[in-house]
Formats: sequence, C-alpha cells, structure tokens
Amino acid sequence: MTARVELLALDGIPEIRPGDDLGAIIAGALRDADIGLREDDVLVVTQKVVSKAEGRVVDLASVSPSPPAAEFAERWGKDPRQVELVLRESAEVLRMADGGLIISRTRQGFVCANAGVDLSNVGGGEVATLLPVDPDASARRLAEGLWELAGVRVPVVISDSFGRPWRNGIVNVAIGVAGLAPLLDLRGRPDAQGRLMRSTVIAVADELASAAELAGGKTDQRPVVVVRGYTTENVKNGPGAAALVMDRAHDLFP
Repeated sequence: MTARVELLALDGIPEIRPGDDLGAIIAGALRDADIGLREDDVLVVTQKVVSKAEGRVVDLASVSPSPPAAEFAERWGKDPRQVELVLRESAEVLRMADGGLIISRTRQGFVCANAGVDLSNVGGGEVATLLPVDPDASARRLAEGLWELAGVRVPVVISDSFGRPWRNGIVNVAIGVAGLAPLLDLRGRPDAQGRLMRSTVIAVADELASAAELAGGKTDQRPVVVVRGYTTENVKNGPGAAALVMDRAHDLFP
C-alpha cells in the first residue's frame, strides 16, 4: 500500500470505432502527453471505448423489438429497441420496476441496470454499446498490447459505472482486470491494535476504477486514466474481475 496516489487522465483519445487498435491509440496518447508508463502504474480504461473497439455496438435501426419489449417500453415511455437489447443481453431479469428500470444479471455475471446496454457517449446516430463479451480477456489483450508497444507490463482495469444497493448515485467499478489481484484479502492479519481481522476483503480493483473516474470524468472525454503510485504485485494470470462477482450461494437477497 502507499500513502500517495496520482491520477493522470489522458487527453487526445479520439472517437473509437470498431476495429481500432485501442492499445496503439493509448500508447500514442501516452507519448503525446509525455507520460511514460512505470511499474507502479495501473491503467484504467472505461468500458465504452473497449466495447467500441471490439465492435460491441448496435445500430438501433437494426433491432426488432419483441412483444414483451414493446409492451414494457410503451408502458414506461422507453425506446422498445433498447429494451429489446437489454432482454437479449440478460441471462436473467431480476426486476422490471416502475419507471422503466430493468435490473438483470448479465451473461458475464454482473447484476446491474439495463444489462450494461448504454446509449450515452456513443457518438452520432441511434446506436447502443453492449458490454464486452469477456471483459477479463479484453483487459488481458490490452495489457499484452501495451507491453509490446511500451515495454512496461502494467495492470489494466476496465471500468463501468454501476449503481449500488441502498445508496444513491453511481460509481465506477471494475468489470475486467488483468495483471493484479482484484481483491486484497486481509483475513487472518492483525489490525492496528493487533486483533485478527476475520472478514475484511478489500475490492482494490473497484477502488482503482472509482478513483480513476475522479480524473477521467463522465462527460470530459478522457476514458483512460493512469493511476500512479498504488503498489501492487503484478499477477500475470490472476482471477480477473470474475473474482469480484459474489457467488449466488452467498447472496442474502436472492
């Protein structure tokens, strides 16, 4: 752990399009900003640019809503095409609430609003982005690409904004992780007074994702942030963000 952490948001990331080499674009932005990657850096990249580069973009004009999607959309004044995409991306719909909110479990295992289908910050036209098929694999590919381009092996966190039960507002969390352990397990270690901790497990990947949002901003078009100074052991083949998803057997509110 460290007493000082810096957040370095990159300017100059262009509008990302399907097929773009995101690693090369990030490496170029790092050079332009004269920011050389260091071994105590963690690179946090928003889901939106990863999804765009991977082609996880859907033109709403190509979507034919099913009867359930059309009925729900009409009831709550939603776009039936977006509702249809949410249903398609959901492994399980947990709640379709008054006001048009859909809470579902995605195919990647995340529980979130609208299955991660998003129409904001997508660019011109009526298009939506979907979550990466395998965000951990996306993070690993990006980490390997930057290793080849920059010569430094840094962890990569792919972030997305999620709501939280019993709390107002959204925060960024990690949906993809490569190169670091996403959880810091302090169970069995003594606290400051010498008492053994029995249940403390810190979601460090989520904390890094949330901290990076303070510098990147939701609307400032800075989707890549270097978190500098967080000391972590590099874990080349770690469990990824999948380790952050609670086992359903431990869910107290099924």
